[in-house]
Amino acid sequence: MKNIYFLSDAHLGSWGIPHPRMQERRLVRFLDSIKEKAAAVYLLGDMFDFWYEYKYVVPRGYTRFLGKLSELTDNGVEVHFFTGNHDIWAYDYLQRECGVILHKQPLTTEIYGKVFFMAHGDGLGDPSKRFKLLRWLFHNRICQIAFSTIHPRWSIWLGQTWAKHSYEKHKNVDIPAYMGENKEFLVRYTRQYMQNHSNIDYYMYGHRHIELDLQLTKKTRVMILGDWINKFTYAVFDGEHMFLEEYVEGESRP
Repeated sequence: MKNIYFLSDAHLGSWGIPHPRMQERRLVRFLDSIKEKAAAVYLLGDMFDFWYEYKYVVPRGYTRFLGKLSELTDNGVEVHFFTGNHDIWAYDYLQRECGVILHKQPLTTEIYGKVFFMAHGDGLGDPSKRFKLLRWLFHNRICQIAFSTIHPRWSIWLGQTWAKHSYEKHKNVDIPAYMGENKEFLVRYTRQYMQNHSNIDYYMYGHRHIELDLQLTKKTRVMILGDWINKFTYAVFDGEHMFLEEYVEGESRP
């Protein structure tokens, strides 16, 4: 039985990351290290810091990462790509060219007899009105069409500049650690969702850039996957046990 892997929040291409090429190579080396052991890889959003597809144009770069995704899918590994709040605008390029399975909404699925609920996590219980407004604008089809009328030379620059501004604004502010079950919005959302979905065993999220493995009931665990900027963390399910791990160069556990 092969493993199932979960990771999120690499923000590839971020202008705020000091050594983006090294970061991309580290991610690619990890994917290469698991390619013989993986049945599926779930990428739970914000793998790109900004991604916008035109009909004939996609952002430059990411060739090592995209090539590794293509290699995995060519070799029969399922790669599931969830859009986050930074790479909302993925349409069909990743599916057609890299063979990934694209998810724009949360997914509930059974894996090795366990039921998983997976989502990036943005928009699930976040109380911020500003974030809700931005999310609505970014998902609004009319706004997307209007943005697509801007020449890629400027639209992609605008998107990357916005993403860098967001990163610079928050990089010197400590990401709040786990705030407890009563304050952590993804945990609050999960508890509410559980009331009508008692069959789910694992809730898997990205977005928050923290590592969390919390047993909510005897049956149900919620996991937040950290990131691939500073933490290089991932979860792995072997069909019986779930582990939250850190990737160390030259190692891959279990």
